[in-house]
Amino acid sequence: MITVIVPTLNSEKGLAACLTALVTPTVEGIVREVIVVDGGSSDRTAEIIDQAGATLVRSAPGRGRQLAAGADKARMPWMLFLHPDTILELGWEREATNFMERVDSGARPAAAAAFRFSIDEPGFVSRLAELGVAARWALLRMPYGNQGLLIPRRLYRELGGYKPLSLMEDVDFMRRIGRRRTVIFRARAIRNAERARRGSNLRDGVRSLSCLALHHLRVPTGMIARLYR
Repeated sequence: MITVIVPTLNSEKGLAACLTALVTPTVEGIVREVIVVDGGSSDRTAEIIDQAGATLVRSAPGRGRQLAAGADKARMPWMLFLHPDTILELGWEREATNFMERVDSGARPAAAAAFRFSIDEPGFVSRLAELGVAARWALLRMPYGNQGLLIPRRLYRELGGYKPLSLMEDVDFMRRIGRRRTVIFRARAIRNAERARRGSNLRDGVRSLSCLALHHLRVPTGMIARLYR
């Protein structure tokens, strides 16, 4: 039913936990295929992919390019794009199954779904970052890639899929999906605590909002990427 697509680049710190959250849905037959698209890792990423029994696809680096490469290999009618430092909350598959059944039966028009954003790290800054993401959804109906994206393969292809952008590939694609075709699940996409500790949640949030503003002002993606780094 679902092909899960995960782009990686030196992602050994969070990848095992990300893939472990897919075990139960795989056993239940909801996830039928897991494709990990690696952009040239030099750590244990490939070893973890092999141990998990996922399919490894090699690609030039660049998240947009890697996501598109994984989608090209997908065989299932639904695709779930997931960052390697994201862990889906236990039981997420029940809500996803209900959503997919409604779309497939025609009970609702074709649409995509993301998850509520959460950070597996205590503290005020983490809660503030979560509130910022929730506010962005309330105001703009614009989830980011770290919230996952579940979409019918036919809708993905109709919209032209991910573009090989160096940055903001998720914003570009979500704008094409549109507000009326996007929903947020109650289940959470939890940012891995190890990834959270390696950076500042507040700094990352401010940087993301700055990039989003520049993107809406039509600043070239390459220029935004240089500022982002």
